[in-house]
Formats: sequence, C-alpha cells, structure tokens
Amino acid sequence: MSEIHEIVLTGCTPTPLASYLKGLGVLRLVSDQADRSAAGRWNEDVFVLRSKLTKSQIRKFFLNDYSPTPIISPWSGRAGFLEGEDASTSTRKGATIVREVSMSNSGRFAGYRTILNEARNVQVLSDLNGIRAKRKEIENLKRKRALSDDEAKELKALEAKGKRCKSQLLLSLRAEMSDLFLHWLDACFVLTGENPSVAPLLGSGGNEGSMDFSINHLSHLKELIDLSTDQPTSLAESTIDQSLFGEPSVISNHGNPGFLNPGVASGPNMGNGFEGKTGDNPWNTVLMLEGIVLFAAAVTKKSDSEPGSAASFPFIFETSRAGHGSIGSKEKSASEFWAPVWKSFASVQELQALFSEGRTTVGRRVARNGLDMVRSVNLLGVDRGLHTFERYGFFERRGQGYSVAIPMGRFPINYNTASEWIDELERNDWLTRFRRFSQGKNTANRFVELRHRLENTLFVLAQRKPSPGQTQSLLVLLGEIQSALSRSAKAHDDVSPVPQLSAEWVREADDESPEFRIACTLASLRGIESQALPIRSQLFPIHHANGNEWLLKACKSEKHKKDPACCIRVQTSVQQDLVSTLIALLRLRLSLPARLGFTDKPLSGNAGIGLADLMRFLTSGRMDAKILGLLPGLSLCKIPESPDKKAGEGEIHTAYALCKLALMPDATLRSLGCLQDGERMPVPPRLVPKLASGNQDRARQAVEIAWKRLRSSGLEPVMPLDQLPDLAGIDPRRLVAALLIPLNFGATSALAGAVLESAQESLAEAS
Repeated sequence: MSEIHEIVLTGCTPTPLASYLKGLGVLRLVSDQADRSAAGRWNEDVFVLRSKLTKSQIRKFFLNDYSPTPIISPWSGRAGFLEGEDASTSTRKGATIVREVSMSNSGRFAGYRTILNEARNVQVLSDLNGIRAKRKEIENLKRKRALSDDEAKELKALEAKGKRCKSQLLLSLRAEMSDLFLHWLDACFVLTGENPSVAPLLGSGGNEGSMDFSINHLSHLKELIDLSTDQPTSLAESTIDQSLFGEPSVISNHGNPGFLNPGVASGPNMGNGFEGKTGDNPWNTVLMLEGIVLFAAAVTKKSDSEPGSAASFPFIFETSRAGHGSIGSKEKSASEFWAPVWKSFASVQELQALFSEGRTTVGRRVARNGLDMVRSVNLLGVDRGLHTFERYGFFERRGQGYSVAIPMGRFPINYNTASEWIDELERNDWLTRFRRFSQGKNTANRFVELRHRLENTLFVLAQRKPSPGQTQSLLVLLGEIQSALSRSAKAHDDVSPVPQLSAEWVREADDESPEFRIACTLASLRGIESQALPIRSQLFPIHHANGNEWLLKACKSEKHKKDPACCIRVQTSVQQDLVSTLIALLRLRLSLPARLGFTDKPLSGNAGIGLADLMRFLTSGRMDAKILGLLPGLSLCKIPESPDKKAGEGEIHTAYALCKLALMPDATLRSLGCLQDGERMPVPPRLVPKLASGNQDRARQAVEIAWKRLRSSGLEPVMPLDQLPDLAGIDPRRLVAALLIPLNFGATSALAGAVLESAQESLAEAS
C-alpha cells in the first residue's frame, strides 16, 4: 500500500478569497490529474492536502505535468474571438494569445486547443463575429461622411441581428461545446429564461471591467509553461514554492489578479501612490481560477408560491449589511459569498456535493441573503462536518463598476437559539418584508438604522450563545421597531406587526432581576377566558384579538366590518415615565370590559410577582427605566407561567392591599373563597382617579372607597373604617401604578389573609 502524506500548503489560507480558491484549485487538479484519492481540509488557517504524492512530487506535478483547464470566454469582446476582423491578423492581446496557443504543439495545452477549435465552429459565434466586422466597416464610413439611406438601414439591421445572436450565443455554446468547456461556462453563468445570471465570483461573466479572466489565465500560463517544450519557465520554478508552501520569494509585478485578491488588485487607493500597481505570484491567479470552477452554477426550483426557476450559485446571497463594522450603509454591493471551512478531510467529489447543497433553502424557498444563511447554516454545517464560514462581500471600492472582495468576518457553526429566533421573526415573511420596506427609496432614515441594528444584533447572537443581557437588548430593539412601525401609516401597508415570539425568548432573557420579573408580569396581562386583550394591543395599534394585524387595516376588512366591537381602539400612548404609563394602561384596561363585553376585570396574567418585588416597586423608582424599556419587547412574547407561586418575604402594605383587592378579578376572589359562584365585585369608579391625583388626602379617600367596596361585596375588612392606615410615605401615583401588576397566587392569598376576615377564615379552614 502506498504511503499517505499530509502536505501543509502554507500558501493557501482562508483569506483573502483568492487564496481560499487557490487551495481548492490545488486539490481539484491533483485529484483529477495525479491522485484520485487526494483529499483536503483546513487546519490552523492553512490548507492541508492528503495524497499519495510527497511534497516534492506535488511541486514536480505542477511544474512538469499539470495540464491547464480550458478557461475561455468566447462571449467576451476581449477573449480573442469577437475581433470583428480576421483573427489571424489581430494584434489585440486576447487574439494574439489565443492564436499562439492554437498554433502550438504543447501536449499540456491539448485540451485548450480542442476547446478553441470547437468554439470557432459554433455558427452563432461566427455569425456574430461577421456582424461585428461589417458594423465596424460601416461605422468607419460614418466617421468620414454621412451614410446613405441603404447604409443606415443596413447598420440598423446589423445591430438588431447582433442582439439576437448575443441572446443565442450562450445557449449555443452550451449545446455545441464539449463537457471540458462547461466547467467554466457554468462557473460564469446560469442560463434561465432570456437573461443569463452572472456569478459574482467572476465579475460580470468572466470579466472585470476591461480585464478578461480567461485571457488573464492564459497570459499567466504562458509565463509559467513554455508552449514549445512543455517545460516550466524559470519564473515558474522560482515562484511555485511561494504560492504553495508560503516560502519567501521576490515577486515582480505580474498581471492583474482581479478583485478577489484586493491586497494586490489595481485601482485608486489600492496601493502606494494615487494609482496602485498590481503585483502577485502568477501561480496564485492560475490556481485561483482553477478552484473557481468547482463553484458551478445551477438552476434551483423556487418555492411553490413562486413559479419558474431561479439562478443559484453555491453560497452566494444578497448582501446583508450586518455583522461587520466597516461596511458603510451606502456602499454598493449586490451579493456576498460564504466560503465553507471544514476540518475533516474531504475529496473533490464530497466538495462538489457540498457545493451543490450550498444552494441552501429556508423552509420551501431558496436562501436569499446573509440572514437566511444564518438560519440554515448550522444544520448544513452539522450534516457536512463544516467548522466555520468565511464571509465575503463584493463592495465597490475601486471606482464605479469595480468591486473588491472584502472579508466580513468568520461565522462559526455553533448552534444556538438565535437561529430559531430568526425563524420566528421570518414568520409570514415579516423579516423579509421589514428589510425590503426599510430599503425603499422614500422610507424614513430611522427604519434604515433600525434594520441595520437588528441585522447586526442577529448576526452577533447567532455566533454564540446569547447572554440574558444581549437577549434583553434584542427585545428592547424589537420593541423600538414595533413602535416605529406603529407610527408609520406607510409601514402598515407593507409590513405586519412583529410576530408573537415564543416563551424561549423570555427564558433566555431572564437575568433573575426584580425589574425583569415585574416587566414580564406586566407583559403577561391578558383578557378573560377566550376573550383576548394582550397588553401589546394597548402599547401598539394592533388588533386586540389578532396580534398579526394593524387595527385600522383589520377594521377595513370584510371579516371585521360585521363586528364593530372588534374595531374598538384599545391603545393608549406610552408615557415618558413608567408610573404614568401604568396608570394610563390601568385606566384604559378598566374601561374596556363594558365596551368589549367582558364579564370580569382584565387584570390577570400568566405571571405574577411576590411580596418582595412588590415592596421594591412601591418604595423606589430605581427600577422604572429598565422596566419601561423591557415592557414593549416582552409584550411581543408569549410569557410562560411563573414557576414560583409562593408569597415570599416582604411586608404587606395595608392601604395597597385594600385597593388591590377592590380591583381584583372576580375569578381570583372566587379561587380564594372570598366570592361565591355568580357573585361579582364591581370596579369602584373613583378609586383610580383619586390615587392618580397624587394628593395624599384624596389618596386616603381612595383607601376608604376600597374598604367600602369590599365590605359591600361581603368581603369584610379586619380593621374598622376609622382605623384605616395612611399610605406610610408611599407615593399615591406609584401605588395606583402597582395595582396593574399581577401578583402570584401566594402573594394574593397573603394580601387577602392580612386584611379580609373571610379570607382568614378560609385559610384557617384550609389549614
């Protein structure tokens, strides 16, 4: 059995993108031409090749045996075919190089010669070349004199015929050329419908501006391989070790490596002086292009809701301007590329399967952008043994029309709940619609900022398990987004409210602080039984029975026109301070049962606080800002039930207890044994206004009102009316705000047991 070697290719690293592609090119060529069992992996940011060949044999293979893949672009005006004149006399670079290769006897370029000859026999290409020659002839006459009517008509007809030929050219090349050529064609284009889609890895279809990648490839090959002898040139021998193994070497300026290697690409601000000079090892460019052909395009079926097919390139998505701090909001970029990095050895065949799956899907549709990739990347990574992704964006930084492949960070495959959160936000395409709306021409700048903050946050959290503080920050941001959407009539036409989020958000955000518990308890407020009245319908103008509809939009629908009660506005504006906000919410909530046909007070929730948290709230305003910040975001979540049902340690404030019990839902009082089935306790109408006034004398009157209400309903207080306590330093407005906060069952029982005789009797019987 042959010995297996692991050769460390120090010259092949995940960044820049050109170097990543070079590593793939080395593996593909060795596997196809020297060792079918070869495999490769990434380790410590370098590519490792496993092969029967030794390091010196790998070097010898590329210098003496490597046969270049035919990379030609007959559709390009600079690729040596569409000269518009006799190719045998053209002095342009492309035609000259193609002619030299065609006339050579090189065995290593035999595949090239086959493809070049096939291309010349494609009739559409010949027709198009003849049309261009005739057009040049007439256009030269036009510069000297006015064209006759016949000449003008002929020029117009040639232009029309040329357009038809161009539209047929790629399909004809695919149909008539051999498979050896299709690697390059499919790496440049995917042919769907009338207009081909170009691969971002290869510019605008195998060229970048006036630079043609195929001619660049041939030009470098001529520098490395002697066409007459098939022997390596002195330049090839002096630079191969630097390209493969990272050994030091002096590199003179050689050609244009293009935008995939921005460190040596030409253009303004790309090097010393006003115009940066190009300079790179020619092997780097040659092997980079050999690696690109692994990323052949394909046609992917769209979702069932979208007829037809879509262009799909492996791991190529619409740009998401998130996850990287150096990307400006106005920088031009159409796409980004996620380069997979794997740690286990993989063969070329396995990589081809991976890249075919790189046309990732989200649900039933093709992934469109970087955030979609975040949603699907973990599952793909686990299934295929991937470790990380190197993310690149193609940004216009070298002048108009000239891009650079900018590294946008490394994305580790580390599954966590943030990926599921993106799934939840994309329910009913909310995230896609919000992103699209925020990118509109006439959309307010605040939505651009909010989208950018949201995308950045989701990218960060998807890379590691979020802390409670990070999750809370995301919820606060979603609350801001919901508020901004609420205030925009234009947004209501394009974007639905933020979808209801699962209880997992709440669990991950729980920092075990009293502020968080109080905010959660408020966010859990609901209607009674099957009658919905979530707190989010009071914070935002959304339908109280359907959180996925804006109120005004829902009321215009046929479904709700027949039921006027469904269109009652239940929202109140959020105030600048927490106490004012809670008072406004309490007042509105107590007014709604009569308007919505409720049979009880909608002051219950899934969660409730204990006595210790209650007293912290009553005696201090230090928690207010955090509670007010968390409440809008938490109102978007499904709040789980509080696990702790015990009253906990804490003083019972008698004035608060009387007022709280006077507003207690009838169902709760029945569960305490304070009311019998069918009995009800009406809301004392003057209680809340007197407390909300902030006046201590009126507040004492409110406590008397509560005492009388309880006694009239058969709930006898333990103290006589003339011995009612004062508020003992508690701000009356803070006390009434606290009346909105649900208590857990233990705290509610403790209140009743402390101030009601009937409750004391029930508790005594129970014990």
